[in-house]
Amino acid sequence: MKRSFFSSTNIILGLAFLLGTLQGFAQEVKWLTWDEAANLSATAENPKKVFIDVYTDWCGWCKKMDKDTFQNPEVAAYMSENYYMVKLDGEGKEPIVYKGKTYKFVPSGRKGYHEFAATLMQGRLSYPTTIFLDEELNMLSPVPGYQKPKPFLNIARYFGDDIYLEKDWNTYAGKPGK
Repeated sequence: MKRSFFSSTNIILGLAFLLGTLQGFAQEVKWLTWDEAANLSATAENPKKVFIDVYTDWCGWCKKMDKDTFQNPEVAAYMSENYYMVKLDGEGKEPIVYKGKTYKFVPSGRKGYHEFAATLMQGRLSYPTTIFLDEELNMLSPVPGYQKPKPFLNIARYFGDDIYLEKDWNTYAGKPGK
């Protein structure tokens, strides 16, 4: 009896190899809640900075950034290594405690907003907005708007590698001074 290359065993082994190879390229970001990240930051031997993605369910650019930027293997690997990553619904209903103050949902118009999101975004409710905090949960900077992978990684490295302590953004980004 002649054996075909396309036997069920070969197909299964081939698919397993292919899935294993593709998995090596995909980097999954582990998103945390605010409480999880705050607890890790407070209790970790070597705490990381905290990154917050402020989004809403209805925001198309938020979904695009999730797909294009946060699932980019280079971005995902860098962020996972250097930050505790938090997803924060800008219209979430759960109270959040930050630096001893409790922030709550505020009904407004058809939906409303979360006070913590508004505080982090410095009153500018624009989605998506990404927030960078240091290891002690102090604000480094909000960054409003959709960011493609390469520019986003540039910003993330500026804070994640502590470049912000030595250079202002314009010098780092190669932009002429103002």
